[in-house]
Amino acid sequence: MTTNNDEPFENVDLDEEEGEEQFVPTNAGRKRLFSKELRCMMYGFGDDENPYTESVDLLEDLVIEFITEMTHRAMEIGRTGRVQVEDIIFLVRKDPRKYARVKDLLTMNEELKKARKAFDEIKYVGSEAKIK
Repeated sequence: MTTNNDEPFENVDLDEEEGEEQFVPTNAGRKRLFSKELRCMMYGFGDDENPYTESVDLLEDLVIEFITEMTHRAMEIGRTGRVQVEDIIFLVRKDPRKYARVKDLLTMNEELKKARKAFDEIKYVGSEAKIK
């Protein structure tokens, strides 16, 4: 590849090599699912209070792509065609940050279930006392 100072970038080949995938936004025209949450997260991580819509859309495309890929991979392991918690744990086991986050979320979910159950039992006992 040679370039002249008279004709900059004229001979530059910017095409992808054969066999490589090009990123083509496949979600164009669909309803944005996480825009509000992503804007808040971006602001929390130091972005402007009102980040560019293009930045939010790009981030959402990446999130959707990640979720889709993880779901497909999870459906291929364990019980084929079905996603279970153990499958997700298996997929993130080698990434310490993701693994720790999944474990934290699962622990918090169990604690919330126990708290709801205890609250419902107290509420149920209280309503029985009023009936008598």
